[in-house]
Amino acid sequence: MTQLHEKTFQYLELTDDQAASVQVCHEAVAQYARTLSEIVPDGADKTYALRKLRDVAMWVNVAITRNADGSPRNGEEPAGPS
Repeated sequence: MTQLHEKTFQYLELTDDQAASVQVCHEAVAQYARTLSEIVPDGADKTYALRKLRDVAMWVNVAITRNADGSPRNGEEPAGPS
């Protein structure tokens, strides 16, 4: 069973490098969302696609700031296998 780090569900302050990476990724997601908004006809499927892009933006934050076990990706070593 995967051991979750004690900080898995805590807010993490981004490092400057992480904040820059998040900003670049969020800008790319926002551009894609604008493109979809302009091209895709309105309807439930378009709404679903745009909502999924919000999920993508959230998971980008997680991927940039956390290791697989939930520990902060800020120089702290991830927990070893238990």
